[in-house]
Amino acid sequence: MMKTYFPKTGDIVKNWYVVDADGIILGRLAAKVAVVLRGKNKPTFTPHTDVGDFVVVVNAEKVKLTGNKLFQKIYQRHTGYPGGIKVVNAKTLLAKKPEEVIMSAVRGMLPKNSLGRQMLKKLKVYRGSEHPHKAQMPKELAVKEV
Repeated sequence: MMKTYFPKTGDIVKNWYVVDADGIILGRLAAKVAVVLRGKNKPTFTPHTDVGDFVVVVNAEKVKLTGNKLFQKIYQRHTGYPGGIKVVNAKTLLAKKPEEVIMSAVRGMLPKNSLGRQMLKKLKVYRGSEHPHKAQMPKELAVKEV
């Protein structure tokens, strides 16, 4: 009789990966990053456990959006006050906070529960090409360009 393997918390090895977002399409980047954060690229994937790796995204301001998404895609947030909805398009948000554009895209591809929020904490996004995680010796993660 075969038994299903469930990794214990101490058995999980968390690797670090770095992704250069320069010229990469936002959706393709977010999909690849979400798979690695979730751990679906590992043979020990378990849906109810966080077995994913850490991902560092650099050059967030150089990510590409196709078609008219730069002007038509909107991001909404609410202040919590009546009539306090704030709307901004992708071009404005990419200019002010490019980290938020990538975080939002990846957040939408992760589970909508406490496990998804835990996985999102392993995503580090930086505007320039420098990041403070060199001590973890991150490996390069390839994302296909079109």
